Amino acid sequence: MEKLMITGGRPLQGTVSISGAKNSAIALIPAAILAESEVILDNLPLLSDVAVYSEILEELGATVTWEGSQMKIDPSSIKSIPMPNGPVKKLRASYYMMGAMLGRFKEAIIGLPGGCNFEPRPIDQHIKGFEALGATVTNEHGAIHLHAKELRGTKIYLDVSSVGATINIMLAAARAKGATIIENAAKEPEIIDVATLLNSMGAIIKGAGTETIRIEGVSELHGCRHSIIPDRIQAGTYMIAAAATRGNVLIDNVIPKHMEALTAKMQEMGIGIEEYDESIRVLGAPSYGHVDVKALIYPGFATDLQSPMTSLLTQAQGVSVLSDFVYSNRFKHVPELVRMGAKIRVEGRSAIIEGGQLNAAKVKAADLRAGAALVIAGLTVSEGVTEVTGVEYIDRGYDHLVSNLRLLGADVWRQTE
Repeated sequence: MEKLMITGGRPLQGTVSISGAKNSAIALIPAAILAESEVILDNLPLLSDVAVYSEILEELGATVTWEGSQMKIDPSSIKSIPMPNGPVKKLRASYYMMGAMLGRFKEAIIGLPGGCNFEPRPIDQHIKGFEALGATVTNEHGAIHLHAKELRGTKIYLDVSSVGATINIMLAAARAKGATIIENAAKEPEIIDVATLLNSMGAIIKGAGTETIRIEGVSELHGCRHSIIPDRIQAGTYMIAAAATRGNVLIDNVIPKHMEALTAKMQEMGIGIEEYDESIRVLGAPSYGHVDVKALIYPGFATDLQSPMTSLLTQAQGVSVLSDFVYSNRFKHVPELVRMGAKIRVEGRSAIIEGGQLNAAKVKAADLRAGAALVIAGLTVSEGVTEVTGVEYIDRGYDHLVSNLRLLGADVWRQTE
């Protein structure tokens, strides 16, 4: 078993460069299946989820080659084979294989996904979209079976503004006959990233990033080269870590506009923020004021930053309230922070956080972002060593985490038991 060991109390100092967006990569890789020739993805994050996707594509017959952070995918020999088990069970975002396989082959058998277990994420809106396009969808023995004689464009209204459903419908509709309109679509930057790739492959997609997306289906897509946008959640995590340790850190390779909701709250706390074209500097202060934060769908405060933000709010004076209106059960990090001496109580969708000093402890990450929260908390502790287990979750979203933190002056290392 691997664990992260942290001797905290050191302000982070220096520059950290942000990797490509995990939440883009896990949709862009299956999107490559829709092409008939080679797709090159640059700036890929070197994460466990990306490695699993490489396994899945090779299982289907694609040729996958790596050069640093560049992945080359040749899907020309790919075949439609059932995947009820195997690698698809290892990650939650394997549901994107449904839209990609349906778009290319008009059929798919995909096992229900795994990944972080902080709350069930129903795929009813995905299925609603596939059925509207003309597919028959059934759940048989824990696998989703999809089949269509042909896919036809239509108007689809999402009952919930779901990122996954928006992207999955885009993937299937890109090679459907006629026009598809997705209403109440999610607006996250990662959706724009996927639409940009698909358009470079020959798709006709307009309105990505707004609540109405229009897709004119085409019969064939070709290969292209695409560079993935920076990871706004990874960037936000380092911004929060810099502030929590009262450091001075330049976060490079970031799109400041994507960080606006977090930046506003950090400035409200009294944290110094300097924005440049492709970077943000975070300047810590001796003391921070309390704030209330509501995690909402984009462009609101990101739910993926709710857990790390909890750790930062333990360093503020007074009582803060952090509410999550995206996932109601995303507070599994709270009991672990309480083990470290945090004064937090959960009431419904909200965590009430009273600022105070944390102590070193042995804690366990229950999911990806909870793991990030515990690492940040450990960085603030001035005495003792914090031990964080559940490292496999953290590896799903943060490549080079230990080396990056060490570069910033943190005393962090991996240890195997």
